[in-house]
Amino acid sequence: MDLQHTVDPREPAPADVPFFTQAESFSALWPRIERHLSEMFEDGKFSHGTKVAELERALAAYTGARHVIGVNSGTDALVLLLRAAGLRPGDEVVVPAFSFVASASSVVLAGGRPVFADIDPVTYALDPASVERVLTPRCRFLMPVHLFCQLADVERLGELAERHGLTVVEDSAEAIGMRREGVHAGLFGAGGVLSFFPTKTLGAIGDAGAVLTDDDEIARTVDALRHHGRFGRTIADFTTINTSSSLPGCNSKMDDVQASVLLAKLTRLDADIARREALADAYNRRLAGTPGILRLPTVVARGGTADPVFYVYLIEAERRDELAGHLAAHGVSTETYYPSPLHLQPCFAELGHQPGDFPVAEAACARTLALPLYPDLTTEAVDRVCDLVQDFFSGAGARP
Repeated sequence: MDLQHTVDPREPAPADVPFFTQAESFSALWPRIERHLSEMFEDGKFSHGTKVAELERALAAYTGARHVIGVNSGTDALVLLLRAAGLRPGDEVVVPAFSFVASASSVVLAGGRPVFADIDPVTYALDPASVERVLTPRCRFLMPVHLFCQLADVERLGELAERHGLTVVEDSAEAIGMRREGVHAGLFGAGGVLSFFPTKTLGAIGDAGAVLTDDDEIARTVDALRHHGRFGRTIADFTTINTSSSLPGCNSKMDDVQASVLLAKLTRLDADIARREALADAYNRRLAGTPGILRLPTVVARGGTADPVFYVYLIEAERRDELAGHLAAHGVSTETYYPSPLHLQPCFAELGHQPGDFPVAEAACARTLALPLYPDLTTEAVDRVCDLVQDFFSGAGARP
């Protein structure tokens, strides 16, 4: 099978340094991907089939999870996990004010109510002291979000949850490969999730996600919810598709095309993680001490063993938006994580928050900028990005 792409002369020229591309990696992996796709076509099942089951087993082996349940997105994974973990209508879930909107919208979609808390200024994860301040008698869940390159403070948050009788459900969508004392992200409470959005450390070529859990009953319930609430065997078996549904589930089956791509990419995940770390180190060396940069990524040492993973290389900078414009004008694409804190998003206006409620999250939204970081990125490209950043703050302009 050949892949061909005809360039339309009307298309804009690609950025000199795109924020993300996997073209080179995809080309190198194509023989493995093609083998999986050929087996899928021979099997004749293109959704919720044998490739999905194979991927679930492979991810369980990689993460150490007792159960991995493939679904069609990281957002659906959060919704189904919250439902399976026992969230009832109106239950409150503590969520950081600084995260992607799905961390909080998943709570609403599952029937709950998000309660926002502020973040730690270094890890960008839930600040336990802020969590203590926002707890109400209706809070039943705590959702740490592991962002960018490291886990939240799972020990302190776990102790807090136990003290207040909260169930921990992790938004570990970005955290494949992150571990603490050998325990993989998503396995410190009732369960966690993975997102396989294309830019993720392990990315598909479309949307896909998974639930991780060591809890047999949660796994059984998520398995049913993803396939219209049907218990029993459903994966790779469509003969019972019209049998009775025991729960009001949904259609969140993973496509076997995505599973095929992920199976191929999983074989080089550890190498990709190492490459990301090397690129982050190169950024750190070049950008350390640059006037105008307020913060570089900092992995917090908490004793014991930990495995950080650089999904995103995030800096905090003065005149963030001007810097992003300068880089874009010279062919470098960036992303803003995140342009607005969750408590000020229009979809949560009914919660009644005002600017100033969570100042650390608000400051991060005003200053953070993600620079390009992915395995196909070259060290020469990193040097170019760093030259442009330093020239911006020195006022020297772009180097030729």
